[in-house]
Amino acid sequence: MSTSPLSVDVFVTPIRPYAGGASQGPGDEPTWAPMSSTLIAGEHDAILIDALMTNGQADALAAWAKGFGKRITGIYITHGHSDHWLGLTRLLEHFPEARGFATAEVAARAAWEAEMNKTTQYWTSRFPGELPEAPVVPEALAEPEFELDGHLVRAVSVGQGDTEHSAFFHVPSAGAVVAGDIVYNDVHMMQLETNEEKREAWIASLDAIAALGPKVVVAGHKRAGSPDLPEHIAASQRYLRDFTRIANQRDTAEDLVAGMMELHGDRDNPHTLWISARAAVANRA
Repeated sequence: MSTSPLSVDVFVTPIRPYAGGASQGPGDEPTWAPMSSTLIAGEHDAILIDALMTNGQADALAAWAKGFGKRITGIYITHGHSDHWLGLTRLLEHFPEARGFATAEVAARAAWEAEMNKTTQYWTSRFPGELPEAPVVPEALAEPEFELDGHLVRAVSVGQGDTEHSAFFHVPSAGAVVAGDIVYNDVHMMQLETNEEKREAWIASLDAIAALGPKVVVAGHKRAGSPDLPEHIAASQRYLRDFTRIANQRDTAEDLVAGMMELHGDRDNPHTLWISARAAVANRA
């Protein structure tokens, strides 16, 4: 066992356009939010947490990870949204010794999304020619805790994030949590699969992360260059509470977006806010 703590390094892929619908207002041009993948490394071995989405993103991530000179033994997925695991297929080509893992619930959601895309083309229509033709889904973890170079890593099934059955990874020796889409860092928070009750459950998930007292908190969607600070836990909770309050006060997506932008206009990718606002109005109707 190494006496040195595990190291935490973060790769961020930038905001990028995708093939979406017409804009409904300022900031609604179809752009995908920046995404992160985290390298947790010991003296000899390392793992990646989240695999990004497109073949090009996975290639760039692999080139970056190889620069650390570690043996990649596993690629772990925080939740079932395809933009966090579709890159697994390409990464396993780069790292043939590795395997893809997730909690049983996350693996099941990933498998469902893979089947859903076959019939709806939800992802392939948005990123034509950029995604694996036969995506590899993660295997279910046998146990929620494992060791990396003698140090503990914990997969914590916390429940609600921007989708249900979300997990985060706790790295005690580094004082770190890799939070997936439970925490957002200076990026608008996706509300497509939430309502007021689920946002309250999401806030409780954030409380569970805060209770660990982490010094490093890596968000699944984060602004490139923004520090991975625990302050983003409370900032995410404020955003969720503000969204619920304003959604209950405003009747249209345009008004909801305007109200949120007054409070959170410094966050990246307002297109995500537009998607969330349209969903909130539709759910209320």
